[in-house]
Amino acid sequence: MNPVHLHSSALSALTWLILFLLLLISSSQTRVEAAEYRLAPVAPIPALPFRLPNLDGEYKQLRDYRGQVVLVNFWASWCTPCRAELPSMNRAWDRLKSSGMAMLAINLGENREAVSAFLRDYPIDFEVLMDERGRISQRWRVKALPTTLVLNKRGLIIYQVVGEREWDQPALIELIESLQSGY
Repeated sequence: MNPVHLHSSALSALTWLILFLLLLISSSQTRVEAAEYRLAPVAPIPALPFRLPNLDGEYKQLRDYRGQVVLVNFWASWCTPCRAELPSMNRAWDRLKSSGMAMLAINLGENREAVSAFLRDYPIDFEVLMDERGRISQRWRVKALPTTLVLNKRGLIIYQVVGEREWDQPALIELIESLQSGY
């Protein structure tokens, strides 16, 4: 066989392999980016009741939000992804609060003073509740932070997200609004 032809065939095969790998990497990146804006549906399960203090020491219970779609976010100030998603959650809240839904940020394992100090630098406008001993997050089987659960109007957990999201993306806003306007 001609050495030039062999070299040309090998180069052509290598070129096609590189193009294929670039296409594969590009499409998987698109899937990862698309996944960042979706919520993972779960088999509907009743959310366990809780009674937790807010930053003012006033106790709130899950039943206070009966009849509303509730977005429950478990977070901590030391959690980098939690800090990263808080601004987008606050922007989402600005768009969603008029729909009648509720958004709760349940802080895991920190005291009120530390959380208040943190929120002076990272202000949010939705309710912050304190789970200082981690009992509620343990009962709700939170394994990683941030974890966000979406409850329908009947108090059933219907979506779960583990990890950071951009909560103000139109697709997420529309989904949550549709839940609030539904049954």
